[in-house]
Amino acid sequence: MALARFRLAAYARSHRAVQPLIGLLPLLAILYATPVPAGAELGAAADSAAILVPVFAWAARGLLDIEPDEQRMIFRTAVGRSEAVGGLLAACAYDLALAAVAMGALVLRLPAAPGLAVLLAGGFLHLLSVIAGVVLGALTSRPILPSPAVSSMALIFGYLAMLLISLSGVRWLGVPLMAWMRDAHHCVLLANLPLLTVQSLLWPALGLAAYARLRRTRP
Repeated sequence: MALARFRLAAYARSHRAVQPLIGLLPLLAILYATPVPAGAELGAAADSAAILVPVFAWAARGLLDIEPDEQRMIFRTAVGRSEAVGGLLAACAYDLALAAVAMGALVLRLPAAPGLAVLLAGGFLHLLSVIAGVVLGALTSRPILPSPAVSSMALIFGYLAMLLISLSGVRWLGVPLMAWMRDAHHCVLLANLPLLTVQSLLWPALGLAAYARLRRTRP
């Protein structure tokens, strides 16, 4: 936790933490250019959660890239595998703050106070989005992909692959982003949420395992 707090503080001091926020705000402005119609609250929350995955990935990657390689090696020598865990926790904390901003923007554009079920389901979808974004950001961070160009392209194409896979018959191979939106707009999200949760966590679990393995073999 101390290492996570240190990384969050360093990210804030570098002012690079503002970049994902600048990317987030125009997306929210487009999403909520008009008030959300009554009855479409959950659909709007699902749209927000699915669309913001690359923003969360961008924020996570930026946080994991902020420290010099030498400093990361010092942390790794001092605390071992906890160094990678501290980075992931810091990335999750910052992305959760961005998700809170997104949920706040949604509530402000609703015609009336949403029900508790809508708030909980919308918040849970944003949590799943944060998890997917953190894993995608970690897999494209500098310890894994040293080239900034390759890292950026991998992040973009990784998100596009999620969208394409979620449209296919094997959506369990990725994060079913399109299923979130489709089920929410057809008012069946709450009934399908347990299955969607399992499908949404499978790829991040495999991605975290791959990240942990790659971090053991790379500086």
